[in-house]
Amino acid sequence: MAAIRLAVRLTPRGGRDAADGWARDEKGQPYLKARVSAPPVDGAANAALEKLIAKALKIGRSSVRIAAGDQSRLKILEIDGITQADLDRVFGSPD
Repeated sequence: MAAIRLAVRLTPRGGRDAADGWARDEKGQPYLKARVSAPPVDGAANAALEKLIAKALKIGRSSVRIAAGDQSRLKILEIDGITQADLDRVFGSPD
């Protein structure tokens, strides 16, 4: 099974760790809005994001990795071991 790619806009120091629903960028591409309480220092916010997504999907943290945007607020995650239906069930559809 190929990894599912998920676009996420991350807000570090967001007060809590949570997914805040879907939005679209200027090109109309959907992304999941997420916030973590960790600061954007030494990869702490990225690690918190991976943990948040893995916990929500009930998969191991090693199944979630940042494929692009490591230093950016908009990130592309690759997630192993799930289907698009799993993603939609947990985070809703980006319609």
